Amino acid sequence: MAETSRPLVISAPEPRTLDLIFTPEARRRLHEGYDIRETEAAQLHRLDEEVLGLARYIIGQPPISPETLGRMKSLRCVFNVETNLINNMPYERLFERGIHVVTTGAVFAEPVAEMGLALALNLARGIVDADLDFRQGRELWGGDGNASARLVSGSEIGIVGFGDLGRALNRVLAGFRATVRVFDPWLPPSILREAGVEPAPLDTVLSESDFVFVVAAVTSENRGFLGAEAFQKMRPGAAFILLSRAGVVDFDALIEAVRRGHIVAASDVFPEEPLPADHPVRSLDGFLRSAHRAGALDIAFKRMGDMVLEDMALMDRGLPPMRCKRAERETVSRMRSKPVERN
Repeated sequence: MAETSRPLVISAPEPRTLDLIFTPEARRRLHEGYDIRETEAAQLHRLDEEVLGLARYIIGQPPISPETLGRMKSLRCVFNVETNLINNMPYERLFERGIHVVTTGAVFAEPVAEMGLALALNLARGIVDADLDFRQGRELWGGDGNASARLVSGSEIGIVGFGDLGRALNRVLAGFRATVRVFDPWLPPSILREAGVEPAPLDTVLSESDFVFVVAAVTSENRGFLGAEAFQKMRPGAAFILLSRAGVVDFDALIEAVRRGHIVAASDVFPEEPLPADHPVRSLDGFLRSAHRAGALDIAFKRMGDMVLEDMALMDRGLPPMRCKRAERETVSRMRSKPVERN
């Protein structure tokens, strides 16, 4: 291998690409500052012994066996740029060696939060349906078109989950003078109060909210935990907005609750993506659909590259990463969110 004084970085970011997550200027700085060795994720273990031994960073989330990790004597950090912590590497051994595993998922918080607000406003005011009626010449004017309309301002809002996305959502809701209650069993009440929200049990969040936003990741404890009983506890006519992962919801029960007219709902995520052409949610009245596009903005992807560069610069100086979110020893094994399998 050619001699180089630059730190060696293994690049295996699929399903992302370096061009997706780095601006041309950032990619230039990446290649000027580091020796980049690109590989397919599944081929990481086949890399030259010297490359594996010298690699300081991995950009991506390739499968890493204990044997392969043992060959990576210089590894300091794995930058997960897909953002789901999947069970494909020996996290305990990584932590034991002081190797960081970080994700860039925070880049999606603001775009998804804004989409969540848009979905809530539409459910409150019927914007899409009114536009479709107008195009077909059957619009209702003035108050006649507002029979089921309501305000977000001054309403009661529930948020399930208060990670990066929950905090971003709370910020975009700040101007609406709403009462915001949050259920997050992984956070102490004081942190929620410091953020200006009320800690509350799940039943309270469901039963006392006009709008319920679900932004919780899928874990080993909460898969499908929002089902028929949860939806029945919601106020008649309340809005349910799903923004994180479909795995936290019993989707058939959600469809049934909307079909019965008990609640209205919106979702940016679905159990299958793309959905089959005959899936019942496609034609369900009272259900607003978005094709997993809430966070997929180019500006968000490019922020990933900036975060990676900033944290690599810190670690090159012997400091810990600060921009990306670090996986925690106590919770990483509980995470069950995963990249959506495209059909």
